[in-house]
Amino acid sequence: MLVTVLRLFSFGFALLALGGLGYLLLTLWSIRRYSLTRNPAPNFTPPVSILKPLKGLDPEMYEAFRSHCIQDYPEYEIIFGVSEATDPAVSAVERLKKEFPSRRIELVVCPEANGTNRKVSNLVEMVKVARYEHFVINDSDIRVPENYLREVMGPFADAKVGMVTALYRGVAANTLGSRLEAVTISTDFAGGVLSAIAIENGLHFALGSTLAISATALEKIGGLMPLIDYLADDYELGVRTARAGFEVVLANVVVETYLHPYSFTEMFEHQLRWARTMRSVRKAGYAGVLFTFGLAWALFAVVFSGGSVWSWTLLAVLLAVRMIAAYLLCDAVLEDRQTLRDLWLVPLRDLVGVVVWISSHGGDTITWRGEKFKLADGKLRRV
Repeated sequence: MLVTVLRLFSFGFALLALGGLGYLLLTLWSIRRYSLTRNPAPNFTPPVSILKPLKGLDPEMYEAFRSHCIQDYPEYEIIFGVSEATDPAVSAVERLKKEFPSRRIELVVCPEANGTNRKVSNLVEMVKVARYEHFVINDSDIRVPENYLREVMGPFADAKVGMVTALYRGVAANTLGSRLEAVTISTDFAGGVLSAIAIENGLHFALGSTLAISATALEKIGGLMPLIDYLADDYELGVRTARAGFEVVLANVVVETYLHPYSFTEMFEHQLRWARTMRSVRKAGYAGVLFTFGLAWALFAVVFSGGSVWSWTLLAVLLAVRMIAAYLLCDAVLEDRQTLRDLWLVPLRDLVGVVVWISSHGGDTITWRGEKFKLADGKLRRV
């Protein structure tokens, strides 16, 4: 009886592993498709307002700020927003003003909380003081190359484009949790984005690393106020822009996000928050995430089959294809040299991913910036 049960489990895990192999082959095809369809951005440089909502200090935050002040771009402004004038990030903005006195930099204090997402609440007020008809929104820990604005704004030469977003890579601190987070971003998340573009015939959501949107598109979707209670405001903004009939485009440029020196527990909690958010807003798609852990399922097949030859063969194939896909994402797509050195962590990352996916179904409570919330259809409600 026990042998029969173990055999059934091993075959079940083998089927999941084969589904994972199919997903990895899709990822490889998506990487090739992305590489072949990348075109230089048009030379379109309208004036742009960069909006950066802040709360507290992030790793290497000043260097991230500074990278926005040395753009090879004719005309732009940077607007920072905080909820309180005593926020520690204010001192970094004042320092930036002193280093770049000729750059148009403005700080907006937004004490009024219009909803549970204070970031969006601040952005609502920041848009009101923006001078230009195009906006670029990104987080405080995002560092960008000098051609960032040219690459992000170029696609707006086509009036059908309402939003431009960008892939990103994580710059990890020297902790296991931080390095696993970087591996997740580069070898899992980025592949998921490219696969979604291939499956859905285009991009229909956006990434918080870069949210570039025209005033026309923003007005048509009702502005930012409807997003005031959403946790995944970046995702929702892209969805609404696409539903309004505009194209959402992935820029050629890749940006960097500095990662906290997460402990393993902190990394797990961060990924659990993200997983529950995605489960809340993309229910059908999130169920399919089950098939992205092919390497882990193949390993379970080995265990439950008692190390049969066929299970080891399956594991070897999954490991080879997974590592090839991970290498290409880091090398050809993201140019992520740091994560290339940490590819040996991929099997551990996939095992953690399985536990996160299972745990994400265990409740709808998340912790965000020290507060507890419940999620319902992507919206936040304070506990």
